[in-house]
Amino acid sequence: MASPSNNPPLLEVKNLRVEFPTRRGTLLAVDDVSFDIAPGEVLGVVGESGAGKSLTGNAIIGLLEPPGRIAGGEVKLEGRRIDNLPYEEMRKIRGHRIGAIFQDPLTSLNPLYSIGRQLVETIQTHLPLSASQARKRALDLLKEVGIPGAENRIDHYPHQFSGGMRQRVVIALALCAGPRLIVADEPTTALDVSIQAQIIALLKKLCREHQTAVMLVTHDMGVIAETADRVAVMYAGRIAEIGPVRDVVKQAKHPYTKGLMGSIPSLGVRHDKLTQIDGAMPRLTEIPTGCAFNPRCTFRGSRCLSERPDLMSAGASRAACWLHDRGGVGAPIPSDGAKELVDA
Repeated sequence: MASPSNNPPLLEVKNLRVEFPTRRGTLLAVDDVSFDIAPGEVLGVVGESGAGKSLTGNAIIGLLEPPGRIAGGEVKLEGRRIDNLPYEEMRKIRGHRIGAIFQDPLTSLNPLYSIGRQLVETIQTHLPLSASQARKRALDLLKEVGIPGAENRIDHYPHQFSGGMRQRVVIALALCAGPRLIVADEPTTALDVSIQAQIIALLKKLCREHQTAVMLVTHDMGVIAETADRVAVMYAGRIAEIGPVRDVVKQAKHPYTKGLMGSIPSLGVRHDKLTQIDGAMPRLTEIPTGCAFNPRCTFRGSRCLSERPDLMSAGASRAACWLHDRGGVGAPIPSDGAKELVDA
């Protein structure tokens, strides 16, 4: 799904497949995923635990845990393919051209070193700066991400910072070498709501001012609605729906997305009962034939049980659902509810 921007995409992911070889066979964890992100754009990637969203992010930055491996497709950054690079070459790109922000800031920071030392070392690894120049850049970054009293706090250790301040330090680390792409994996999950809002505002500001592309991985639709320009909804290793965030939130085109949106309470609206999606996401060993969502879908037809849909046009979005195959042979006959979903 191409971004609506006139700029050429900064990140291009085409037909990405991630496999995990096991004694019982090979498990397909990410299956034929394609998307791109333009400079200055935030793409939100959302889904339940096990949907494959974090694995997609890790595959892009070259941090798949063995025995996981990229088994197909390609990843291009600024037109250059990076998924097949040797480890050391990818390591140079990671941190320089690609920044990463992870869920728990404590696991991203070394407790034995001051944050200033960690920032300076990272800067000097990727940029030809002296120690004094690197320290000045580290100070500027800490100020930019909103660390109060940065001149004094630069020599403090991670345990001397609150969770929200540590996450700001992690964002500063990700920005050290002026990356073109940031992959943020659940960057606000461990923080309370007021700090979440500050981190979201910070990410949006950095994206806007630096024209950095951001892939924001989360399970929180509130964060997506507040931060992203477009959203990709993942289910069982595939993209179920992708499109502008406003359209996906307001007029979901895939039954799974519709269920996700219906499960979120709205302020000022009285709900007798929230939508519930019956069942659970299938394990990798038990993904059904046809559409992976068919056991939980109230709109399924015979075609859904045997043929797997690819993404197809559905208004402003694209959805992997046979309801939108208007002229297809064997498409399910929409019930009233399904027709409402198609026409929404």
